[in-house]
Amino acid sequence: MNKLLRQPKIREAIAGYSFMAPTILILGIFLITPILYAIFLSFHKVRILGGLSYRFVELKNFLRILNDERVWIALKNTAEYVIIVVPTQTILALGLALILNTQLKGKKWFRVIFFLPTVTSSAVLTLIFIWIYNSNGLLNNTLVFLNLPTYNWLGDPNVALKSIMIMNIWSTAPFFMVIYLAALQDIPTSIYEAAKIDGANELDRFLTITLPLLKPVTFFVIVMGIIGTFQLFDQSYIFSGGSGGPNNSTLTVVLLIYQYAFKSLEMGYAAALALMLAGVILIATLIQRRLFKDEKAE
Repeated sequence: MNKLLRQPKIREAIAGYSFMAPTILILGIFLITPILYAIFLSFHKVRILGGLSYRFVELKNFLRILNDERVWIALKNTAEYVIIVVPTQTILALGLALILNTQLKGKKWFRVIFFLPTVTSSAVLTLIFIWIYNSNGLLNNTLVFLNLPTYNWLGDPNVALKSIMIMNIWSTAPFFMVIYLAALQDIPTSIYEAAKIDGANELDRFLTITLPLLKPVTFFVIVMGIIGTFQLFDQSYIFSGGSGGPNNSTLTVVLLIYQYAFKSLEMGYAAALALMLAGVILIATLIQRRLFKDEKAE
């Protein structure tokens, strides 16, 4: 045993795992254990009141998802939110990064101003936008001043979800802008100079140099955007008071999970919904990975 421990590789492995032990322990307690418990709950009907008890129901919770109309409404709302927000915030972030990567006067102040929404509490931002979206709020008063039509931003089912989209695009695009800006500044200027000598104009340099070199960063931005938008909860909860209204127009999958888990106390069914959402996010991520796969690696 002593000879085995004296071997360099064994000693390095023991030292490495010793340093990682606290992290592994924390991940095991706060990440892996809840995931395993959620999987366990998804196959059971859980009774909380009158004493905690579990009844194995096989796949009934998952089969129930297929016939739950509110699940499909939540999926539709969430999918619409993802499809609109992710591309918009990505394009806006790249555009802002390109502007701030130029010799713009006072660009340091612009970076700070643009980034402020990202470091502000989501709940605080939502409350501010509720005031802005109010019938007599800042936005409608501005539209009246410009002789443009006003909207019931919080009460109209056709507009409510779009109100959340506008707020989140405005608040999340600056975070991805900083990521794009760091990537742009990492591109060697010599490449642009060589292309300029070869006669490439600014658009050609953007399409043939900037976009291809930003491909890994774009993949990261889109994946993080997809994961974040699929998990929309707090803004929808605050806007609708937890109901997902008006007329289920702001009902998202995570909000629906919350309603089943903490209002209806159907923990097993809520866990099944959570696993379904995790599967959807995983599939969406794998699709993006396939689309952004490096052609040279094939």
